[in-house]
Amino acid sequence: MSRGGVAEALTTDHRPSRKDEKDRIENLGGYVDCCNGVWRIQGSLAVSRGIGDRHLKEWVIAEPETKVLEIKPECEFLILGSDGLWDKITNQEAVDIVRPLCIGVDKPEPLSACKKLVELSVKKGSIDDISVVVIPLGQFI
Repeated sequence: MSRGGVAEALTTDHRPSRKDEKDRIENLGGYVDCCNGVWRIQGSLAVSRGIGDRHLKEWVIAEPETKVLEIKPECEFLILGSDGLWDKITNQEAVDIVRPLCIGVDKPEPLSACKKLVELSVKKGSIDDISVVVIPLGQFI
């Protein structure tokens, strides 16, 4: 989230390298190992929660971690993205790209902001799938 132009992480990545996620997976009979520097479930997936990946459903759950956040006037927009984005772009880089397209302009362009984020991630070497959504928060205040 952008709070007055400063990136604020609202989530923790669901990675098999997280101790709590690794323990959960192993307690369900799965295994986590490091393949070429990336922690993976059953030697396959690098995220521990998600939608899809049916062959790993015993260990990869779709249950999100949630929290309640009060939206205040300084809360400008949310950037939701997949690991294909966040593996290559920092939270602050993302805010710095989105903000000029969505804040203080006559016609905000969240779609253009999403496209720029995807392009930068690819330019930085992402070969994963990349999903991005930008949600302006002004309408909710």
